[in-house]
Amino acid sequence: MKKNRSIFLALIILVLIALVLWLTQSNNTFKRTLNDFAVEDTSNVTKIFMSDKNNNTVKLTKLSPGKWIVNDKYPGQRHNIDLLLKTMLEIEVQQPVAKAAHDNVVKELAVNAVKVEIYQYVYRIDFCDAIRWFPHEKLTKVYYVGGATQSNDGCFMLMEHSAVPFITFQPGFRGFVSPRYSPIEKYWRDYNVFRTNIPEIASVRVEVPGTPGYSYEVRNNGSNKFSLISISDNQEIRDYDTLKLLNFLSGFRNLNYEALLNDMDKSRKDSILASQPFIIITLTDTSGVSRTIKTYHKQGYEGQTDPEGNPMPYDVDRLYALVNDGQDFTVIQYFNFDKVLRPKPFFLRDVPQRK
Repeated sequence: MKKNRSIFLALIILVLIALVLWLTQSNNTFKRTLNDFAVEDTSNVTKIFMSDKNNNTVKLTKLSPGKWIVNDKYPGQRHNIDLLLKTMLEIEVQQPVAKAAHDNVVKELAVNAVKVEIYQYVYRIDFCDAIRWFPHEKLTKVYYVGGATQSNDGCFMLMEHSAVPFITFQPGFRGFVSPRYSPIEKYWRDYNVFRTNIPEIASVRVEVPGTPGYSYEVRNNGSNKFSLISISDNQEIRDYDTLKLLNFLSGFRNLNYEALLNDMDKSRKDSILASQPFIIITLTDTSGVSRTIKTYHKQGYEGQTDPEGNPMPYDVDRLYALVNDGQDFTVIQYFNFDKVLRPKPFFLRDVPQRK
C-alpha cells in the first residue's frame, strides 16, 4: 500500500512539474517564437496550409508516413513535399531586417507574402518524452514568407503577431527558399499517369483512331501468359513477339506527365481536344480499376525537320495528353511514353517494325 502511495505521489509531482513547465513556456511563447521559424521535428507534421493574396490556396495533409494528399483530392508529389519539410526543419535566421528597410519589407510582405500554417501532432503534457498525455493536432506555427533579398541568398519571413521581419536562409543551399512555399496546387500534385506492375495488369487496350487496324488489346491470363487481340476483327493473334509484349507491359511501371496545362487558353485547348486523338490507352488493373489516357499530336516547332530536311508537322519530342478520367490536360514526352505507344504491327513477327 505504501509503495502504491509513493508511486501515486511521484506521478502527481511529475504532472505538477510538467504543468509548471508548460505554463512557463506559454508565458514566454511570444518572445521565443519571434524568429523561431524552424520545425524541430517534421515527422509529426500533419498538415500544411499555404495561401496568398491572389486567392491561391493549397492544403497538404499527411495520410501516413511518406503519403500526402493535396486539397483532399490529389496524391501528393513526394519529392516536393519532402523538400518543403527539409526546408522547414533546417531554416535559420540570418539577421533581423535593417531598420532602414523595415517599413518597405513589411509593406511588401503584406501584399505579396505567402501565409504558412503548420499543424503538428503534439501532447498537452509532454515531460522529457517520458510522460506524454492527451495527444491532439495543433496549429504550432504561422508565418509569412516573402521574396528574396537583393543578394538572392536569403528571403524575408515574418511571424504572425510580430512586427519584426527577418532574413532567413537554409544552410548548405545557395539561393532563397521562397519558391518552395508555393500555394499553387499543381506544384504539389503527383505527376503520375500509370504506376502498375505486370502482375497487377488485367488488360491494356490500345486504340489508334487514325489507323483502326493497328488497334489491339493485351489480356493477362495469369501464370505469365498473355493474349494479343486485334480489335478490328476481335481475333486473337498467336504468333507475336513475347519479349516485345513483355517490354510493352513493363513500360506501365512508372509513367509521369511532364507538365500540367489545365490553365492553357480555353479556345486553344478546346481546338486540340476536338482533333482526332493519336493513341488512346486504357489500362485495367486486377482490382477492376481502369485508367485512360488520350494523346494528341503537338504542333512542331519552326525549324524541326526530318532526316531529308522536310518540315515536321508535329513535335517529335512531346505530345499532349488527357489524363485522370479527362480531368487534366498535360504534356508528355515520347522519351518516357514511346514504349507504350506501340501499334499492333510492332508485336508481329516477320513484319517491318517501327523503331
